[in-house]
Amino acid sequence: MAQLVCVALVVCASLAAAPPVAGGSEPGTEAPAPAHTDPHIVSVFPDPVADGDSGEYVLVAPAGASNLSLSDGETTVSLPPDGPIAVSTTPNLTRDLVGVPVVEADLSLANSGERLVLRRNGTVVDRVGYESTNEGERLNATTGRWTPRGLDRREAVATGPATATAFVLPDAPDVPLETLRSANRRILVAGYTFASPRVADVLLSAVDRGVRVRVVLDGGPIGGMTTRQRDQLDRLAAGGVDVRTIDGPHARFAYYHPKFAVVDNEALVLTENWKPAGTGGRSSRGWGVRIRSERTADALASVFAHDADGIDAIPWRDRRRNASFVEVDPASGSYDTAFDPASVEVGSVRVLTAPGNAGNATRRSIEAANDTVDVISPRLDPSGPYFESLVVAAERGVEVRILLSNAWYDEESNCELVAHVDRLSDRGLPIEARIAVPADRFEKIHAKGAVIDGRTVLLGSLNWNQHAARENREVVVALRSRESASYYGRTFESDWEAAAGGGADPGTDIDRWRLHATLAAGGVAAVVLAGFVLRRTVEFE
Repeated sequence: MAQLVCVALVVCASLAAAPPVAGGSEPGTEAPAPAHTDPHIVSVFPDPVADGDSGEYVLVAPAGASNLSLSDGETTVSLPPDGPIAVSTTPNLTRDLVGVPVVEADLSLANSGERLVLRRNGTVVDRVGYESTNEGERLNATTGRWTPRGLDRREAVATGPATATAFVLPDAPDVPLETLRSANRRILVAGYTFASPRVADVLLSAVDRGVRVRVVLDGGPIGGMTTRQRDQLDRLAAGGVDVRTIDGPHARFAYYHPKFAVVDNEALVLTENWKPAGTGGRSSRGWGVRIRSERTADALASVFAHDADGIDAIPWRDRRRNASFVEVDPASGSYDTAFDPASVEVGSVRVLTAPGNAGNATRRSIEAANDTVDVISPRLDPSGPYFESLVVAAERGVEVRILLSNAWYDEESNCELVAHVDRLSDRGLPIEARIAVPADRFEKIHAKGAVIDGRTVLLGSLNWNQHAARENREVVVALRSRESASYYGRTFESDWEAAAGGGADPGTDIDRWRLHATLAAGGVAAVVLAGFVLRRTVEFE
């Protein structure tokens, strides 16, 4: 998202990062519950948004057991052995919410706290309690965590091998357009912001050909929605595109921040927003990949459907009413193509999402590194778990390089990180950090990715901080592919060398990257709540 904030404000160059949490599930997320073979309480939904808490329920898995009863200390309900089954005072409404059989019972769930006990033959087999509720959220009885109703935390999805097109921006802005133009059946666009007339033209042309086109975006980007986005969304909605925004007090995500598209049986995954500065090739260094894989496309289509069909996915015509917008000039840079797109074979693709699995998967990939980790990121929290994983890798002898954004709003924190890394390097750790020097190749770093051991690539929307992993919708793909690693590795090498002041020509570093990849094969931010107030324009994407 690129937003204008021209009043006195606390500088937000990223979303808040929580302290590191060691081990276990994704901090603040609902890990997949362990397998149960005994009767148990699955979840409790005591405080629906509806008036009178209509639709509240307790979900129970009887596991085939007979003589089960559920009690809140005042009312006891007998349960059938088959399930799962929900217990509710409003069975007709609840049945639509849960999609399982519902037992009607006068079991009213207090918002001020409740104790529920599941018994078999009079013996307690499970119990759950809470002291207060979060409106519109359900309690996972196994993990004890509250989750917005309608948010299903997903596991990583392995989608097998694929042929792909690797590309970087601003060098190859035609790849996203060509991908969208190829549609015959469906286009699903997920993004944080959308302000590209060129992309809008392609989507409207697809509608004219009979393609079903849907778009989901964040409804409350930091700094406000721009007039340029308003104009493009008006065009799309008027032209027959189903446009929705994730917004409202009961939104399932703090920010809707993914950047992907599903086009028929192909997937397009990006680090960039749908606007001139991003996919338009007018500003940012970004990474992207077009994946020709029906399984990958279907995995992302499932994510899209989950998000687009939620109660917080508000049609644009409704979001538009009484909304205010801010003026922002579009990026207008022009850059030569140094890196052409490349066709690559990918041995395996994994689709990662946040909340749920992307953060842990990213850290596990770093922890599994044997030789090299090259990271490109706008910023990185030195107190966060991602940086901690990089330092631990360096302590094991892995060579770590971190390339950071040169944007003015990241300058102070990134300079501090570079100084911190220099101190670690002085202690003998093989770790180095640099701030990008774009010269005439791009304006700023916006890519969020990594190349690991010359054989694994991570790229997507996830900023490497805790808030993004816990609270935002993010999408990342992990590509197991030496060809992909070689491609992104060469672009990283060029940007890395330029950051040293050498102004490297892209071609001069190919041999060095090949050596780097060969050696690797042989071996086998954070919120910048700066504490001060500035009267400046802040860009956050």
